[in-house]
Amino acid sequence: MKYLVILGDGMADYPVPELNGQTPLEVSHKPQMDFLAKHGTVGLARTVPTGMPPGSDVANLAVMGYNPQIYYTGRSPLEAVSIGVDLSPSDVAFRCNLVTLSEDADYSAKTMVDYSSDEISTEEAAVLIQDIGAQLGNDQIHFYPGISYRHLMVWHGGPTASRLTPPHDISDRPIHDHLPKGDGAAQLLEFMVQSADILKNHPVNLRRIQRGLRPATSIWLWGQGTKPNISSFHEKYQLHGSVISAVDLAKGLGICAGLNVIEVPGATGNVHTNYKGKAEAALAAFAAGQDFVYLHVEAPDEAGHRGEVENKVKAIEKIDGEILGPILERLPELTPDYKIMLLPDHPTPLSLKTHVADPVPFVIYQSTQTSPGHSTACFTEKSAAVTGLFIEEGFRLMDRFILG
Repeated sequence: MKYLVILGDGMADYPVPELNGQTPLEVSHKPQMDFLAKHGTVGLARTVPTGMPPGSDVANLAVMGYNPQIYYTGRSPLEAVSIGVDLSPSDVAFRCNLVTLSEDADYSAKTMVDYSSDEISTEEAAVLIQDIGAQLGNDQIHFYPGISYRHLMVWHGGPTASRLTPPHDISDRPIHDHLPKGDGAAQLLEFMVQSADILKNHPVNLRRIQRGLRPATSIWLWGQGTKPNISSFHEKYQLHGSVISAVDLAKGLGICAGLNVIEVPGATGNVHTNYKGKAEAALAAFAAGQDFVYLHVEAPDEAGHRGEVENKVKAIEKIDGEILGPILERLPELTPDYKIMLLPDHPTPLSLKTHVADPVPFVIYQSTQTSPGHSTACFTEKSAAVTGLFIEEGFRLMDRFILG
């Protein structure tokens, strides 16, 4: 038996006026997803436990079968693992976004214009983070470049109880009520203010402005945490598997769980990612003897955060046509027995531009099962809700998928 999870990050949504009161899943042309729904088991799962933040870290941890209330130690430590940073027990990792803030003179009066600095390139960002590290880093503080706007700051002996806001939660909003609070707040804010001075006339930013792109005008620190201790996926399920993703969060989670990470050229984390390459990588992993593949696609989430209705629909259709289509066509050539689970980790409503903790639709399809029950005509939020199947503890969904 081969097991494939296809995770469309942030794919679920609320009805959208621009789509005549329908969700992106409802209007998307997605015959492969609808095929799974017609021949599989459809329901809702609560991937974010009550009271926990509705982040991709918490939700993906649950989808992979780990109780976030036990295993969650923060987002950034997972990303640190992915980029090869070995955290000591006293290290605290912080996500370090390169963001675009408004031009107000007073830092606290600025507005969050773009949490991704126009999806700054990895190469440009690496130069900026290197220069920030050279000026702000010391024996206790280290900066590490990641992918696009997503980077890392590690503070040896740093604070763990700081109250920090994800920048994608405050798009187009003033930042004054969302600056660091609590333990270490003054020092964290100082890093952010100083970074704005470093980046103001940086040659990389001046060239971006000349090209009509937004400059990276500040770092934004959030998502702090310490080194996680996640049990082996193989020990839990006796399966050897891999993770395919463009983002360090999903890759780091896979590494912590003892899964292999497959790098796909052209995997970007946005709507222009290499969908076909991810499908090819999954099929190659199965052909090489892997039992389990966790295929993560960030594109719907990015479109949700940016309020891009057309791109969210496009991302869903690309997942359907360029990932799920080839897999459904070719996976039977490798094995007659396989299971596919398709779901988002959390909704990222276009109207809010941020995550919410609402339950998400899921479908489990088994190639050898003819009458699974809880089938629906299509894969949407509404169709999943009417089946009556609800998984309250989302981390148990993986048990149902693999063991049930």
